[in-house]
Amino acid sequence: MLERHGHRVTIYCRSNHEVNAYSGLKRAVLVKQAVWASDSRKEFARILGREKPDIVHVHNTFVMVSPSIFSVCEESKVPIVHTLHNYRLFCPAGTFYRHGRVCEECVEHSLLRSVRHRCYRNSLSATTVTALMLGVHRTLQTWSQPMHHYIALSDFARGRFVQSGLPEEKVFVKPNFVYPDPGLREDKDNYAIFVGRLSPEKRVGTLLQAWEKTSNRFPLIILGGGPEHEELQATIRRKGLSRVQLAGHSPREKTIAAIRSARVLIFCSEWYENFPVTIAEAFACGTPVICSRLGAMQEIVADGRTGLHCTPGDSDDLAKKMDWAWDHPAELSAMGREARQEYETKYTAERNYDLLMEIYRKAAGQPWAQA
Repeated sequence: MLERHGHRVTIYCRSNHEVNAYSGLKRAVLVKQAVWASDSRKEFARILGREKPDIVHVHNTFVMVSPSIFSVCEESKVPIVHTLHNYRLFCPAGTFYRHGRVCEECVEHSLLRSVRHRCYRNSLSATTVTALMLGVHRTLQTWSQPMHHYIALSDFARGRFVQSGLPEEKVFVKPNFVYPDPGLREDKDNYAIFVGRLSPEKRVGTLLQAWEKTSNRFPLIILGGGPEHEELQATIRRKGLSRVQLAGHSPREKTIAAIRSARVLIFCSEWYENFPVTIAEAFACGTPVICSRLGAMQEIVADGRTGLHCTPGDSDDLAKKMDWAWDHPAELSAMGREARQEYETKYTAERNYDLLMEIYRKAAGQPWAQA
């Protein structure tokens, strides 16, 4: 998008698949890598010296890049814009979610809570390394340096970040966007759809419980993969949910086509979703959304206008909302048109570009950047 608007973009990235090359005692090096990657810092310093960018826009430094690159930007007086795609600055798991419920103990108490509960990948060692990285950079005040600015993907997420300790004046809001525009389809097919990772926090099990309570009266397509795939498949067979199709991964083009044709998209996640791009994709397709009344979901979906809210974790309430949707096709179609209008207003590439440029201007307009 930036290049289409005439900007010169230099990309620096490393893959966490590099971790696979570390084995045995060499894995101990990963502790230092996660906290302070000297190799990334040196390489990044060379890039800054050569390219002399106006802005450094960071998306993820965990694990192989590490927050060490931020100190290079500070020394070089280059503004940082850091998009926060999850909650990892304050939660080693990145989700504010543990054992089936929202959890903010690492903010309210200390990062040791995450180590006790093995919050990152259910691993004591991996959680300890992640908590150590966060603890070191909290002490160094990496997250509150003058050059450091942040993008939250929703007002809700911004509120969580500010409450957790980020400087309020440095946190801006810019949502995800959908490109290319898939276009509106008015004539919907006779099915509902879920798109997402099949993991505990997405609560697809709650969706299946609700579907059973609707007497399995209409088709449901579940797109995505993840650790709960086999368990969900077994539940579908055991309960005889013959109209539920667990379709697995699908290329993005086919996924978008399936969303365009669906009568409604269901998103019953039970964690603080930052900004589910699936909802923006549904809006772009003119497909209304039934979502949990929680986190950014209830902010993005206007209850009764672009979709419906349901009580998180309550399969009875979700079943009622699904039954209502199926019994009121005209109202659901109107919601789909409202959803498309919401996309055109907020979630196009053009609108996102304007928002991003405004954030860049604010970040680069500080006194230190003009000196």
